[in-house]
Amino acid sequence: MSADPTRELITDVFDRNCPSRRTMETVTGKWGSLALVALREGTFRFNALRRRVDGVSEKMLSQTLHALERDGLVLREAQSTIPPHVEYSLTPLGARVADQLFGLVDILEGNFGEVLEARVRYDEARSEG
Repeated sequence: MSADPTRELITDVFDRNCPSRRTMETVTGKWGSLALVALREGTFRFNALRRRVDGVSEKMLSQTLHALERDGLVLREAQSTIPPHVEYSLTPLGARVADQLFGLVDILEGNFGEVLEARVRYDEARSEG
């Protein structure tokens, strides 16, 4: 019988050797965050998701989806049709993570005026010196 990898698992994302840090990097990276938040809207085929996440390259989206699938956040379902039909959706864990990321997006978009004002103040203070 194989050992349970989650038995007595202690994680600390601040420890550079903690395996949870890799997942944190994938989830909080630009493309991982955007893919997860987009998938909150429902199931996407690859090219539709690529159009939704404007600016991501095919290679980067593919790598990101593989990492998210490996970590159990995204489900990839391939149907044996011609041409092949592949769809991506969130797992229950992925949905919980995406909900948290959406909260962050909502705060940032809803308060972006404050961000712009802060940038102006910062830039003005730097140019005066």
